[in-house]
Amino acid sequence: MTEKLFAVVGDDARQAAAGRALARAGCRVGGPGQIAWADYILLPLPLDIEAVGLAGLFRSAKPGALALAGKPSAEAKRLAAEAGVQMVDYFAREELTVLNAIPTAEGCIGILLERRVRTLWDAPVLVTGYGPVGQALAVRLTALGARVTVAARRASQRALAQSQGAGAIPLKELVSAAPGFDAVVNTIPALVLTRPVLAALRPGSLIVDLASRPGGTDFAAAAALGHTALPALSLPVRCAPESAGEYLAGTVLEIIRERAEQEAAG
Repeated sequence: MTEKLFAVVGDDARQAAAGRALARAGCRVGGPGQIAWADYILLPLPLDIEAVGLAGLFRSAKPGALALAGKPSAEAKRLAAEAGVQMVDYFAREELTVLNAIPTAEGCIGILLERRVRTLWDAPVLVTGYGPVGQALAVRLTALGARVTVAARRASQRALAQSQGAGAIPLKELVSAAPGFDAVVNTIPALVLTRPVLAALRPGSLIVDLASRPGGTDFAAAAALGHTALPALSLPVRCAPESAGEYLAGTVLEIIRERAEQEAAG
């Protein structure tokens, strides 16, 4: 790896930490000014075309360079292809989504502790969705003594939640279950906390929405009903950027290693 050059693009704390982690791994690391010579271009998560000036960036890249980005749009992929730049979505890697769920869960717990006036111990908490983030969060809340109930669509997810110490209900039962909760965390990127669900919650409930925009909460309805509903995006960057950067660097290096093995195998 030492003969290859990474150009790290983006000014958030995770990108900076990823650059340091790559350097510690023995890689040559530069910034956007080294794009023309870079073998690898490390782009942010999520990839904002306008913020990083992607079209101009790719025009200055050398053909055959590998761009590694988080959640690249179809337009970003098109611009890369037109410039002869290969693009890989590192956030499609399961290991990164699993690792990113850890600081997301810790950051969410921090929000709950800060915004609530009661302990999490013995508190009923509803978690909607049981993907990597829901799993990381429910396990940690349970360990703190919260009485966690997971609402999930698939029976296998509900069984997993139960095996890990939480209660579980089907998503279709949210309205009937809602009166038992004044703390809800949503991880589903689709509207699940609808007005009927929100209206059934205890008065003055706290909702933390971890899902990608636009989230899974009717925020206008939540405000009208007197609840506090908080969109909480990019918690790994906000709460644990050094760890998030290390996770990103490790994933990128594994992608490159696998590609090299595939090329060697012919």
